[in-house]
Amino acid sequence: MRTNLTTERLQLRRWQDADRAPFATLCADAEVMRWIGNGSTLSAAQSDAAIERFEAFWEERGFGLYALSTHDDPTCIGFCGLAIPTFLPEVLPAVEIGWRLARHTWGQGYATEAALAVMQGAATLDPPKLVSIYQLGNAGSARIMQKIGLEHWRDTVDPSCNRAVGVYKRP
Repeated sequence: MRTNLTTERLQLRRWQDADRAPFATLCADAEVMRWIGNGSTLSAAQSDAAIERFEAFWEERGFGLYALSTHDDPTCIGFCGLAIPTFLPEVLPAVEIGWRLARHTWGQGYATEAALAVMQGAATLDPPKLVSIYQLGNAGSARIMQKIGLEHWRDTVDPSCNRAVGVYKRP
């Protein structure tokens, strides 16, 4: 999969050192993190460690989570990309498309735009199953999954945090 993608408004690219501070700010926002895992925010050290894991995954698998920025501003506004959802073994083997964006960008269609670009790029991977997972109650993420053409597959419980989740998959 290509390491950089471009959409009408966005750059999807590999992570850079300059992304660490804005990503730490995003991960420290309780409203952003409300629907992630157990809802806890991350420290700067934890968000830095996440970026390290994202980059290691890219090196190992040849795909991963892209840092997002707009064409107008190179500041990282979040991520969108592919991962293996090991936290939810019942859906494996699968590749998950996911996103996390700074609150000030919500409602502008960036997640949908980025996810569509990632799905196009993922076509060459031909994963056994392409899924997207959201915590029940996070209606915004569910709408994005519908907009990018995924269909509701099942509801279950994420054993890593004991929260109810919905799983969408590519038809």
